[in-house]
Amino acid sequence: MLRPCVVIATFTPKPDHYDEVKRVLLEVSPEVHQEEGCELYALHDEVDGTLVLIEKWTSRELWQAHLALDTVTRIQKGVEGLLEGDVEVREMYGVTDTSYPESL
Repeated sequence: MLRPCVVIATFTPKPDHYDEVKRVLLEVSPEVHQEEGCELYALHDEVDGTLVLIEKWTSRELWQAHLALDTVTRIQKGVEGLLEGDVEVREMYGVTDTSYPESL
C-alpha cells in the first residue's frame, strides 16, 4: 500500500523580499498541481512573514520525482539570494493507531 507523503517547506524571506518570494512560489504552483502524484500544493503565510508550502504527494517516490523537475529548479533560482537561510523541508507520513476502529 502506498503511503501519502506530506511535506512542509518553509521559506523565510529577507526583509523587503517577501512579495518577490511569494510571487515566485505562486507562479509555479499551478504547474506543480499538474504533476503526477500531487494531491496538495498550497502556499500559506505565517503571521511573522514566513511562507510555508504544504504539500501532499501520493507517494515518496512521486515527491522525489517532483524534486528533479523544472518547477523546483525555477523556485530555487527564483528565490536565490532572497531568503534568510536555506529552505527548511520536513517530510512526514501519517501514523496509524491500531487501537482505533477502522471506521475512524
